[in-house]
Amino acid sequence: MMHTITQGMAANAARDRRYSKRHKVVYYLEFRDRYGNAGTGNSALTDIHNKKRKKKSIRLRFYVTVFAGFLALLAIFSLKEFGPWLLRQYQDKRLSGTLPEGSLLEVVYLDVGQADAALLLCDGETMLIDTGGYEDTELIISYLYEYEVDMIEYLVLTHSDSDHIGGAADILREFEVEEVFFSDFEKENSSYLNLMEALEEEQLTAWLPDAGYEVELGGATVTFLGPVGEWDTPNNTSICLRVDHGVNSFLFTGDAEAEAEEELVEKGQNLRATVYKVGHHGSYTSSTELLLNAIQPQYAVISCGEGNDYGHPHDQTLRRLEKVGAEIFRTDTQGTITFISDGKSLTNELSLQNQELS
Repeated sequence: MMHTITQGMAANAARDRRYSKRHKVVYYLEFRDRYGNAGTGNSALTDIHNKKRKKKSIRLRFYVTVFAGFLALLAIFSLKEFGPWLLRQYQDKRLSGTLPEGSLLEVVYLDVGQADAALLLCDGETMLIDTGGYEDTELIISYLYEYEVDMIEYLVLTHSDSDHIGGAADILREFEVEEVFFSDFEKENSSYLNLMEALEEEQLTAWLPDAGYEVELGGATVTFLGPVGEWDTPNNTSICLRVDHGVNSFLFTGDAEAEAEEELVEKGQNLRATVYKVGHHGSYTSSTELLLNAIQPQYAVISCGEGNDYGHPHDQTLRRLEKVGAEIFRTDTQGTITFISDGKSLTNELSLQNQELS
């Protein structure tokens, strides 16, 4: 019996060896058909492994390339969306930390009817932005004397319309003016011609600074933002500037209209401001949603005449200002409006009886 079992086991072992040999032969024939006679032995197996590794490497490089492309697109999107915001944060932080102790900036939006004039006083230095119409000259000069101004460091004439440069010639003759910034759009009106004569008499040259040009007004920094682009209308050639004093900022855009405002935004200018001097006396052609979203003003000042023929400020403009949450001040109903900045807080001298704005 034991002999029979042993014989059986031997037979099974022999059958397994024959099967294994047949399997190896089949495998060899398949391998030869696929790779040829040269593909036998260890070198052929190495080639197989190399091909497999190469395929894995190609797949890996593909995945890495796709992932890198995704990261690049994400970086481009992030830079486009958040780059200007990060720049503004840096600029705000830089400006807020440069004030001399006790520095004060006073911004006076003069009630000159259907015209524009703003007086800026900071640490003994003066800037006058626009000079109203000719009929406002005496009023503006009286304000300058009231504030004991004997020198105007900077006279900014945003553009050549009479309601912005009407008093400029007499002011140049009355006060010492160090520097005059003026739009380069020529206009044949009496105010423009008088201004040219006064500049020649006082041996002054008016010039238009490039966007990004900065001057210091006491502890405040004045940055010229526009105009940018070429325009064939005086309104769109208006000088646009931002005045920074600590955490507070004031934006002036003259009479720039929608097209020029769009250029300012697209050029990535830092337009965010605490107080926005509303463009073009509150006309619907200015202060677009695009611009206001870039500014995000807390306060908006409109300079216009009571019962003016243009209907300023227009209802569309008021609604846009309300939509961005700006508190609105108007010279036609509140008279001259003054903001005072100490670099950290902001007060309004007339409308809120010197109470700090929240």
